[in-house]
Amino acid sequence: MSTMFVPGPVDVDEEVLSAQSQQMVPHRSREFEDLYRQTRAKAQPLFATQATIFIVTSSGTGLQEAAVRNLAKRDVLSCVNGAFSQRWYEVAATNAKQADRLEADWGQPILPEMVADALSKKEYELITLVHNETSTGVQNPVQEIAAVVTEVSPETLISVDAVSSLAGVKIEMDAWGLDMVLTSSQKCLALPPGLALAAVSDRALAYAKNVPARGWYFDLVRLEKHLNKDSTPATPAMSLIYALERQLDRIQDEGLENRFARHSTMAQLVQDWVPANGFEVFARDGYRSNTVTAVKNTLGLDFDSLDAFLISRGMRIANGYGQLRGQTFRIAHMGETQMTDLKKLLAAIEEFVA
Repeated sequence: MSTMFVPGPVDVDEEVLSAQSQQMVPHRSREFEDLYRQTRAKAQPLFATQATIFIVTSSGTGLQEAAVRNLAKRDVLSCVNGAFSQRWYEVAATNAKQADRLEADWGQPILPEMVADALSKKEYELITLVHNETSTGVQNPVQEIAAVVTEVSPETLISVDAVSSLAGVKIEMDAWGLDMVLTSSQKCLALPPGLALAAVSDRALAYAKNVPARGWYFDLVRLEKHLNKDSTPATPAMSLIYALERQLDRIQDEGLENRFARHSTMAQLVQDWVPANGFEVFARDGYRSNTVTAVKNTLGLDFDSLDAFLISRGMRIANGYGQLRGQTFRIAHMGETQMTDLKKLLAAIEEFVA
């Protein structure tokens, strides 16, 4: 088995994996209702919120769709500076929203002044923003952008994709004034794929009630109705919820601030190593991710050969994503990864280069 330094799916602790083997109970039973209520309560500190927490059997992309279907009748401002923010724009457009792109080059952040300028020219119901672009290793300044939105266009709802950052980076939903923050299970949460979580503000839920054509599966109003009975509209992924509850206990045992500090320290280790070994960090300085580093392949390494070498040493990293394939490679430092793991990986890459 390889140690995973890819940005999802990541390694899952054996204790968390084994939690999935618990016996099933009826999902319309008191036992499940208790589990679901407790798990949602344990998830609230990750978002730093008192807002409603939804746990959905889906990928994170499913909740991107939920955001645009529920929080906008028509006008969406899509901030695009990488593959996954581009996907969110496409999700909005294919759901028949009038989605306008606010673009920055890949490797560059979306800046508050760019958002302020866009909002001064047109009224938008919803702005979508990826906090941590997994494709480029850019961390967008969500707090500062949210402050600008609140100042320039206070009625605009703010939805944030934190798929590759939540539980690895501090995100303060309530303090920053965010309306929907979504994530998925297979990255910083260090769970198997298959679950998506979102925190949704009261004002966003109120707005959704007046939005037509919300669909069925991702209808936040329907989800909230069932959630008020500690239930779900459709059959939940019960085994994954068992695992989620156990992992949330483990995260609490580590301590959120300790966990954030560990991710920051790991990022610094990798991002110091990169220029010291003849490479360049792809993301602009000052806006670099604490959970995944995209490395410019300035030495012209053959990625397939590097990958095969690392696999032979029991490790895996990721190629560049989309248009960056072959031009970059990505080292994830998230979830259960520790400094000792990273040092072993970096030494192996040095050995390959030598």
